[in-house]
Amino acid sequence: MSAVPSTTTTPLTVTHTHGERVRVAAGGTELLSYVYAPDPEAFESRKPYVHPLRTLSGRLVSGYRPHDHRWHKGLQMTASHLSGQNFWGGNSYVHGQGYLPLHERVGSMRHDGFDSFEADADRLTFGESLTWVENGGAEWARERRTVAVHSADAEAGAYAIDWSIHLTNIRDEALHFGSPTTAGREMAGYTGLHWRGPRDFTGGQVLTPAGPSTDEETMGTPAAEQPWIAFVGTHDDVDAQSTLVFAHAPENADAVHASHWFVRSEPTPTVAFSWAFFEEFALEPGESFAYRYRVLVADGAWDPHRIEGRLKSLAW
Repeated sequence: MSAVPSTTTTPLTVTHTHGERVRVAAGGTELLSYVYAPDPEAFESRKPYVHPLRTLSGRLVSGYRPHDHRWHKGLQMTASHLSGQNFWGGNSYVHGQGYLPLHERVGSMRHDGFDSFEADADRLTFGESLTWVENGGAEWARERRTVAVHSADAEAGAYAIDWSIHLTNIRDEALHFGSPTTAGREMAGYTGLHWRGPRDFTGGQVLTPAGPSTDEETMGTPAAEQPWIAFVGTHDDVDAQSTLVFAHAPENADAVHASHWFVRSEPTPTVAFSWAFFEEFALEPGESFAYRYRVLVADGAWDPHRIEGRLKSLAW
């Protein structure tokens, strides 16, 4: 650790267990664990994920392998429908037949290594190389991922995670990105970076810049109109609430395809930055796309005014 933190910054401690995971802690609390070791269950789509994810006070705000969806693992990059393959995990949606356990459709995202890894007193940033591999072993895409953990502030009660993806098609034909909705299921456009909350967050409060909202009001809304949404959950066991804020970087407005929000508070607490909610888009051979996101993890029940203030205080 080399840098000296600012007076409002809580120092971070980073522990890298090589070949397995990267842990980030602050004030004795493990904030998150980025797990990149391959999962044992291929049907759950082997890929890196963040779990556990905690607030600065130690409240758990991620779910892992819940009994309703074993392939939901904290915060992870997904692609539910990609040229006939499922890089999300679990059952695949087939129109007219529902969700089927089609093991031959489930692909994986292979961790190839870290291109960069920088940790100082108030920030961790790493660059990761990954390969998207379809079920038969063919390599379809190369991903350059960057994850940063920063701006941990005990006084504000929050910290930030930045997650970016730069994906290149290495096939000799186009990759077609879709979702269950593009496959025929109404208002089920989940795909892209996805968060699964803990079970006690079921029935939590959805917020938008305009104020309190509902699943129905927020589901499928364009990111161009709502650059962020938030989810406030109430914990079991302790008298406490926590808030997660999901925000698009400004340049996402010029990305390869417009994004829409996927959000549910019931029956499962979940949010996704969906890049193909209502319609498919194609990535031609050799072409790339990029998106960048921010997740704020905060103690307490925040309101839109407080969220806006915190987001504006953090430079992209």
